[in-house]
Amino acid sequence: MAVGTKGLESVELDTFEDERLVDELKKAKEELFNLRFQAATGQLESHGRLRAVKKDIARIYTVIRERELGIRATPAPVEAAPAEKKTKKKAKAEADAPAEAVETKEA
Repeated sequence: MAVGTKGLESVELDTFEDERLVDELKKAKEELFNLRFQAATGQLESHGRLRAVKKDIARIYTVIRERELGIRATPAPVEAAPAEKKTKKKAKAEADAPAEAVETKEA
């Protein structure tokens, strides 16, 4: 990788969901703006970082476009974590409640 890249390789970008790619793109564009501002004011220390951020932006745009065209697969959605287990008393109370409701409707 070039000087100062965040390590955004195309293999790593494949694992990101669309929303995360957009977030990374936004961050990279903000960083590029700040680096250009530093370069204009003479405060930029590493000019290689400009090039690296530009390449990161191009890499992200490439992944997004390839997904639109169907060249790259979108990662499978991650399932939400299972809900917390209920205590035995609550589970039993909830299990008994529907049974009582059914009995009252029949009468």
